[in-house]
Amino acid sequence: MQIEELRWFATLCETGHMGQAAAELGLSQPGLSRALARLEAELGAPLFDRNGRVLALNRFGRAFLTHAERILAEDEAGRRAVAELASPQTGTVALAFLYTVGNWLVPRLLLSFRAEHPHVRFHLVQGGNSANLQALERGEVDLVITSPRPADPGLAWRALRTEHLYLAVPAGHRLAHRRRVRIEDAGTGPFVATRQGTGLRESTEQMWQRAGIEPQIAFESDDVPALRGLVAVGLGVAVLPRSRTYDGNIDDSAEPWLRYIPLVAPDASRVLGLTWRQERWASPAVTAFRDAVTALAPELP
Repeated sequence: MQIEELRWFATLCETGHMGQAAAELGLSQPGLSRALARLEAELGAPLFDRNGRVLALNRFGRAFLTHAERILAEDEAGRRAVAELASPQTGTVALAFLYTVGNWLVPRLLLSFRAEHPHVRFHLVQGGNSANLQALERGEVDLVITSPRPADPGLAWRALRTEHLYLAVPAGHRLAHRRRVRIEDAGTGPFVATRQGTGLRESTEQMWQRAGIEPQIAFESDDVPALRGLVAVGLGVAVLPRSRTYDGNIDDSAEPWLRYIPLVAPDASRVLGLTWRQERWASPAVTAFRDAVTALAPELP
Protein backbone atom coordinates (compact mmCIF):
# COMPACT_ATOMS: atom_id res chain seq x y z
CA MET A 1 0.00 0.00 0.00
CA GLN A 2 1.47 3.31 -1.13
CA ILE A 3 0.86 6.79 0.28
CA GLU A 4 -0.46 7.86 -3.14
CA GLU A 5 -3.16 5.20 -2.94
CA LEU A 6 -4.30 6.67 0.37
CA ARG A 7 -4.51 10.12 -1.25
CA TRP A 8 -6.59 8.69 -4.11
CA PHE A 9 -8.87 6.97 -1.61
CA ALA A 10 -9.33 10.20 0.39
CA THR A 11 -10.20 12.08 -2.82
CA LEU A 12 -12.77 9.43 -3.75
CA CYS A 13 -14.30 9.84 -0.30
CA GLU A 14 -14.54 13.61 -0.79
CA THR A 15 -16.05 13.52 -4.27
CA GLY A 16 -18.07 10.31 -4.12
CA HIS A 17 -17.69 10.06 -7.91
CA MET A 18 -15.13 8.09 -9.88
CA GLY A 19 -15.02 10.50 -12.83
CA GLN A 20 -14.70 13.66 -10.71
CA ALA A 21 -11.98 12.11 -8.53
CA ALA A 22 -10.04 10.96 -11.59
CA ALA A 23 -10.18 14.47 -13.06
CA GLU A 24 -8.94 16.06 -9.82
CA LEU A 25 -6.12 13.56 -9.52
CA GLY A 26 -5.12 13.73 -13.19
CA LEU A 27 -5.73 10.02 -13.66
CA SER A 28 -7.81 8.04 -16.09
CA GLN A 29 -11.05 6.58 -14.75
CA PRO A 30 -9.99 3.02 -15.55
CA GLY A 31 -6.66 3.57 -13.88
CA LEU A 32 -8.29 4.94 -10.72
CA SER A 33 -10.84 2.13 -10.73
CA ARG A 34 -8.07 -0.48 -10.95
CA ALA A 35 -6.17 1.23 -8.12
CA LEU A 36 -9.27 1.13 -5.90
CA ALA A 37 -9.79 -2.55 -6.75
CA ARG A 38 -6.17 -3.31 -5.72
CA LEU A 39 -6.61 -1.47 -2.45
CA GLU A 40 -9.86 -3.29 -1.64
CA ALA A 41 -8.24 -6.62 -2.54
CA GLU A 42 -5.33 -5.87 -0.23
CA LEU A 43 -7.68 -4.93 2.62
CA GLY A 44 -10.00 -7.85 1.95
CA ALA A 45 -13.25 -5.83 1.95
CA PRO A 46 -15.10 -3.35 -0.32
CA LEU A 47 -14.77 0.25 0.81
CA PHE A 48 -17.68 1.73 -1.15
CA ASP A 49 -21.17 0.77 -2.17
CA ARG A 50 -21.38 1.44 -5.91
CA ASN A 51 -24.21 2.88 -7.95
CA GLY A 52 -22.67 3.24 -11.38
CA ARG A 53 -19.87 5.79 -11.05
CA VAL A 54 -21.32 7.16 -7.82
CA LEU A 55 -19.59 5.83 -4.69
CA ALA A 56 -21.03 5.74 -1.17
CA LEU A 57 -18.59 5.03 1.66
CA ASN A 58 -19.63 1.92 3.60
CA ARG A 59 -18.74 0.90 7.15
CA PHE A 60 -15.45 -0.70 6.03
CA GLY A 61 -14.54 2.46 4.16
CA ARG A 62 -15.41 4.72 7.13
CA ALA A 63 -13.24 2.62 9.44
CA PHE A 64 -10.34 2.73 7.00
CA LEU A 65 -10.73 6.47 6.29
CA THR A 66 -10.02 7.35 9.93
CA HIS A 67 -6.62 5.69 9.74
CA ALA A 68 -5.88 6.89 6.22
CA GLU A 69 -6.46 10.52 7.24
CA ARG A 70 -4.16 10.10 10.21
CA ILE A 71 -1.40 8.67 7.99
CA LEU A 72 -1.84 11.43 5.42
CA ALA A 73 -1.73 14.10 8.13
CA GLU A 74 1.51 12.65 9.54
CA ASP A 75 2.98 12.49 6.06
CA GLU A 76 2.15 16.15 5.46
CA ALA A 77 3.53 17.16 8.86
CA GLY A 78 6.74 15.29 8.12
CA ARG A 79 7.11 17.00 4.77
CA ARG A 80 6.55 20.40 6.35
CA ALA A 81 9.10 19.65 9.07
CA VAL A 82 11.74 18.62 6.54
CA ALA A 83 11.00 21.62 4.33
CA GLU A 84 11.33 23.92 7.34
CA LEU A 85 14.62 22.36 8.42
CA ALA A 86 15.97 22.54 4.87
CA SER A 87 15.02 26.16 4.34
CA PRO A 88 17.91 28.66 4.36
CA GLN A 89 15.72 31.05 6.36
CA THR A 90 14.03 28.72 8.88
CA GLY A 91 16.32 25.69 9.05
CA THR A 92 18.41 24.38 11.93
CA VAL A 93 22.21 24.36 12.24
CA ALA A 94 23.83 21.91 14.68
CA LEU A 95 27.15 23.45 15.74
CA ALA A 96 29.73 21.92 18.09
CA PHE A 97 32.57 24.00 19.49
CA LEU A 98 35.44 24.00 21.96
CA TYR A 99 34.93 25.04 25.56
CA THR A 100 37.34 27.94 25.16
CA VAL A 101 35.39 29.71 22.39
CA GLY A 102 31.89 29.47 23.82
CA ASN A 103 32.01 32.85 25.54
CA TRP A 104 33.29 34.97 22.65
CA LEU A 105 33.79 33.41 19.19
CA VAL A 106 30.49 31.55 19.00
CA PRO A 107 28.39 34.54 20.15
CA ARG A 108 30.24 36.74 17.66
CA LEU A 109 29.53 34.39 14.76
CA LEU A 110 25.89 33.88 15.72
CA LEU A 111 25.26 37.58 16.19
CA SER A 112 26.60 38.37 12.74
CA PHE A 113 24.71 35.54 11.04
CA ARG A 114 21.36 36.15 12.75
CA ALA A 115 21.35 39.73 11.49
CA GLU A 116 20.69 38.32 8.00
CA HIS A 117 18.96 35.05 8.97
CA PRO A 118 16.87 35.83 12.06
CA HIS A 119 14.71 32.70 11.90
CA VAL A 120 17.41 30.04 11.59
CA ARG A 121 17.61 27.95 14.76
CA PHE A 122 20.79 26.57 16.30
CA HIS A 123 21.51 23.41 18.24
CA LEU A 124 24.72 24.17 20.15
CA VAL A 125 27.02 21.49 21.54
CA GLN A 126 30.02 22.39 23.70
CA GLY A 127 32.69 19.76 24.13
CA GLY A 128 36.27 18.65 23.76
CA ASN A 129 37.93 18.30 20.39
CA SER A 130 37.70 14.51 20.25
CA ALA A 131 34.06 14.35 21.41
CA ASN A 132 33.01 17.05 18.94
CA LEU A 133 34.62 15.28 15.99
CA GLN A 134 32.97 12.02 17.03
CA ALA A 135 29.59 13.80 17.08
CA LEU A 136 30.32 15.06 13.56
CA GLU A 137 31.20 11.55 12.40
CA ARG A 138 27.92 10.20 13.81
CA GLY A 139 25.96 12.93 12.04
CA GLU A 140 24.78 14.53 15.28
CA VAL A 141 26.20 17.93 14.33
CA ASP A 142 26.72 19.68 11.00
CA LEU A 143 29.77 21.80 11.78
CA VAL A 144 32.55 21.90 14.36
CA ILE A 145 34.76 24.78 15.50
CA THR A 146 37.93 22.98 16.40
CA SER A 147 41.70 23.09 16.83
CA PRO A 148 44.03 21.69 15.63
CA ARG A 149 43.06 20.89 12.06
CA PRO A 150 41.70 17.32 11.93
CA ALA A 151 43.89 14.75 10.21
CA ASP A 152 40.92 12.99 8.56
CA PRO A 153 41.15 13.72 4.80
CA GLY A 154 37.38 13.41 4.54
CA LEU A 155 36.91 16.55 6.64
CA ALA A 156 36.86 19.96 4.98
CA TRP A 157 38.51 22.78 6.92
CA ARG A 158 38.47 26.56 6.91
CA ALA A 159 40.89 28.40 9.19
CA LEU A 160 39.22 31.20 11.17
CA ARG A 161 41.93 32.79 13.29
CA THR A 162 45.19 32.12 15.08
CA GLU A 163 44.96 32.29 18.86
CA HIS A 164 48.06 32.84 20.97
CA LEU A 165 48.57 30.76 24.09
CA TYR A 166 49.88 32.08 27.41
CA LEU A 167 51.15 30.76 30.68
CA ALA A 168 48.49 31.72 33.22
CA VAL A 169 49.84 32.20 36.73
CA PRO A 170 48.45 33.73 39.93
CA ALA A 171 49.24 37.39 40.54
CA GLY A 172 51.80 36.53 43.23
CA HIS A 173 53.64 33.86 41.27
CA ARG A 174 57.44 34.07 40.84
CA LEU A 175 56.95 34.47 37.06
CA ALA A 176 54.11 36.99 37.27
CA HIS A 177 56.24 40.00 36.32
CA ARG A 178 58.03 38.38 33.40
CA ARG A 179 57.32 39.87 29.97
CA ARG A 180 57.59 36.48 28.31
CA VAL A 181 58.42 32.94 29.35
CA ARG A 182 59.28 29.56 27.95
CA ILE A 183 57.21 26.58 29.00
CA GLU A 184 60.41 25.25 30.62
CA ASP A 185 60.38 28.20 33.03
CA ALA A 186 57.34 26.71 34.75
CA GLY A 187 59.25 23.52 35.42
CA THR A 188 57.12 20.47 36.06
CA GLY A 189 54.32 22.54 37.53
CA PRO A 190 52.07 21.75 39.15
CA PHE A 191 49.80 22.35 36.14
CA VAL A 192 46.06 22.45 35.80
CA ALA A 193 44.81 21.43 32.37
CA THR A 194 41.88 20.37 30.28
CA ARG A 195 41.29 16.64 29.87
CA GLN A 196 43.01 14.57 27.21
CA GLY A 197 41.07 14.63 23.96
CA THR A 198 40.57 18.38 24.04
CA GLY A 199 42.24 20.66 21.52
CA LEU A 200 43.87 22.82 24.20
CA ARG A 201 45.34 19.74 25.90
CA GLU A 202 46.80 18.59 22.57
CA SER A 203 48.47 21.96 22.06
CA THR A 204 49.83 21.96 25.63
CA GLU A 205 51.17 18.41 25.34
CA GLN A 206 53.05 19.37 22.17
CA MET A 207 54.86 22.10 24.11
CA TRP A 208 55.62 19.76 27.01
CA GLN A 209 57.00 17.12 24.68
CA ARG A 210 59.13 19.60 22.72
CA ALA A 211 60.58 20.94 25.99
CA GLY A 212 61.12 17.46 27.42
CA ILE A 213 58.86 18.16 30.41
CA GLU A 214 57.03 15.46 32.32
CA PRO A 215 54.43 17.68 33.98
CA GLN A 216 52.84 17.22 37.34
CA ILE A 217 49.12 17.66 36.63
CA ALA A 218 47.25 18.58 39.78
CA PHE A 219 43.76 19.07 38.32
CA GLU A 220 41.94 18.40 35.05
CA SER A 221 38.71 20.08 33.99
CA ASP A 222 36.88 20.93 30.78
CA ASP A 223 35.54 24.08 32.42
CA VAL A 224 38.09 26.75 31.49
CA PRO A 225 36.72 29.32 33.98
CA ALA A 226 37.23 26.67 36.67
CA LEU A 227 40.84 26.21 35.54
CA ARG A 228 41.37 29.97 35.76
CA GLY A 229 39.98 29.88 39.29
CA LEU A 230 42.34 27.07 40.28
CA VAL A 231 45.27 29.07 38.92
CA ALA A 232 44.12 32.21 40.74
CA VAL A 233 44.24 30.52 44.15
CA GLY A 234 47.69 29.06 43.52
CA LEU A 235 46.83 25.42 42.86
CA GLY A 236 48.80 25.33 39.63
CA VAL A 237 49.68 27.14 36.43
CA ALA A 238 48.08 26.55 33.05
CA VAL A 239 48.54 27.04 29.32
CA LEU A 240 45.47 29.02 28.28
CA PRO A 241 44.22 31.55 25.76
CA ARG A 242 43.39 35.01 27.08
CA SER A 243 39.89 35.68 28.35
CA ARG A 244 37.91 37.62 25.74
CA THR A 245 34.69 39.56 25.37
CA TYR A 246 32.05 38.46 22.86
CA ASP A 247 33.61 40.64 20.14
CA GLY A 248 37.03 39.02 20.59
CA ASN A 249 38.77 41.78 22.53
CA ILE A 250 41.01 40.74 25.41
CA ASP A 251 39.24 41.11 28.75
CA ASP A 252 41.59 41.12 31.73
CA SER A 253 39.35 43.34 33.83
CA ALA A 254 37.35 40.37 35.09
CA GLU A 255 40.50 38.51 36.22
CA PRO A 256 42.79 40.92 38.12
CA TRP A 257 44.11 38.00 40.13
CA LEU A 258 45.65 36.34 37.06
CA ARG A 259 48.66 37.14 34.91
CA TYR A 260 48.87 35.94 31.31
CA ILE A 261 52.50 35.75 30.19
CA PRO A 262 53.24 35.27 26.47
CA LEU A 263 54.89 31.93 25.77
CA VAL A 264 58.00 31.97 23.61
CA ALA A 265 57.72 28.84 21.47
CA PRO A 266 57.01 28.06 17.81
CA ASP A 267 53.94 26.11 18.84
CA ALA A 268 52.62 28.58 21.42
CA SER A 269 49.53 29.26 19.37
CA ARG A 270 46.69 27.34 17.82
CA VAL A 271 44.58 27.81 14.71
CA LEU A 272 40.83 27.74 15.26
CA GLY A 273 38.92 26.49 12.27
CA LEU A 274 35.55 25.32 11.01
CA THR A 275 35.28 21.71 9.84
CA TRP A 276 32.59 19.52 8.33
CA ARG A 277 32.18 16.14 6.66
CA GLN A 278 32.93 16.84 3.02
CA GLU A 279 30.72 14.26 1.31
CA ARG A 280 27.69 14.77 3.56
CA TRP A 281 24.71 16.72 2.27
CA ALA A 282 24.36 20.12 3.92
CA SER A 283 21.04 21.94 4.19
CA PRO A 284 20.74 25.47 2.79
CA ALA A 285 20.81 26.88 6.33
CA VAL A 286 24.03 25.00 7.15
CA THR A 287 25.59 26.10 3.87
CA ALA A 288 24.57 29.71 4.49
CA PHE A 289 26.09 29.70 7.99
CA ARG A 290 29.27 28.01 6.78
CA ASP A 291 29.70 30.61 4.03
CA ALA A 292 28.97 33.46 6.45
CA VAL A 293 31.56 32.21 8.95
CA THR A 294 34.18 31.83 6.22
CA ALA A 295 33.48 35.35 4.98
CA LEU A 296 33.70 36.78 8.51
CA ALA A 297 37.03 35.08 9.35
CA PRO A 298 39.27 37.93 8.05
CA GLU A 299 37.44 40.37 10.34
CA LEU A 300 38.03 38.35 13.52
CA PRO A 301 40.58 40.06 15.78
